[in-house]
Amino acid sequence: MRAAMKLRSALCWAAIFFGYFTLHAVTAEEPPEMSGVDAQGQTVATYSIVAVDEHTGEIGAAVLSHWFSVGSLVTWAEAGVGAVATQGFIDPGYGPEGLEALRKGASAEKAMRRLLKKDEQSSIRQLAFVDADGGIASHTGNRTMARTCEGEGWGFVVQANGVEPGVLDEVGVCAAMEAYFGHAEGDLATRMIAALEAGAAENDEVDATQRRSAAVIVVGKERRDELWQGRLIDLRVEDRVNALGELRRLVATNKALNLMRESDAYLAVGELEKAKAVFEEALGLAPDGIEIIFWRAVSLAATGHVDESLPYFEEAFAAAPEWRRTVERLPESILLPNDPVLIRKILAVSAGDAKTKKK
Repeated sequence: MRAAMKLRSALCWAAIFFGYFTLHAVTAEEPPEMSGVDAQGQTVATYSIVAVDEHTGEIGAAVLSHWFSVGSLVTWAEAGVGAVATQGFIDPGYGPEGLEALRKGASAEKAMRRLLKKDEQSSIRQLAFVDADGGIASHTGNRTMARTCEGEGWGFVVQANGVEPGVLDEVGVCAAMEAYFGHAEGDLATRMIAALEAGAAENDEVDATQRRSAAVIVVGKERRDELWQGRLIDLRVEDRVNALGELRRLVATNKALNLMRESDAYLAVGELEKAKAVFEEALGLAPDGIEIIFWRAVSLAATGHVDESLPYFEEAFAAAPEWRRTVERLPESILLPNDPVLIRKILAVSAGDAKTKKK
């Protein structure tokens, strides 16, 4: 218990500076002066969204910021329960404690108000809650930032803070996020990222190189016994120029791998044409995914479609010869049949003994 308290205390003190760009003491008499500018004099900001997909019931949260590893503190979600985003002077406890309240039956509004009531520093928080039924709640304390905004629609809340006074109409940031989320096409992760991108584009004084951290989490509609079982997407960019662009790439790769599993399922029941079509869709999302190509080859060979597998092995070996050693070891893991003739045939591709073309 004492160790847990120390850990939470450390997190809270570390988080005290999240979203703030000059060091000021928080006093009861006077709110801190907040410039929206970091130590290097660069304008920075943080944007987040929590949402429920009205069609699938999936629940998610996403965030974009200059702050290192922002997803480890701001975004929280649990399948069939809800999602929370906590920013400003954050207390990470709002994440797990908020989800616990939602899990026990509280609405988004009741869960958030219950936690705010016992928080002596509620005036420096910015919060967004959504429950599995699409209920929403938001809070921006009166001492959070020099510029803040929040917005909402059915089943989602957007929020932003830290924008520099005089640079833009901060209301426009959240209005853009609302509009893009409401009209963007695609799955929940894609729409949430579009909302973040819209908010960032509205705040065009922020250099894209300062948006160095981003995260997205999406969970399923149904409650699960274990947290990890309901987690569909959980991706983070900790510290990288154009973090949002990298996050989009990771989401596409995640989709590609999910399609690979779907393709394998078709292969397992002998539906080769369907398997091929789904694989091509996967490769379209991750065209440089040599690992995807290699495991496609393995799946084909393991299900008896050896000739169809050889062009993919050839491409994988050409890009990364070390895949050859992997093939030699796969029979030990039962991922390929323990058939020396088959293994020699596959390995002959890289030696130039087999000349094949993908059809």
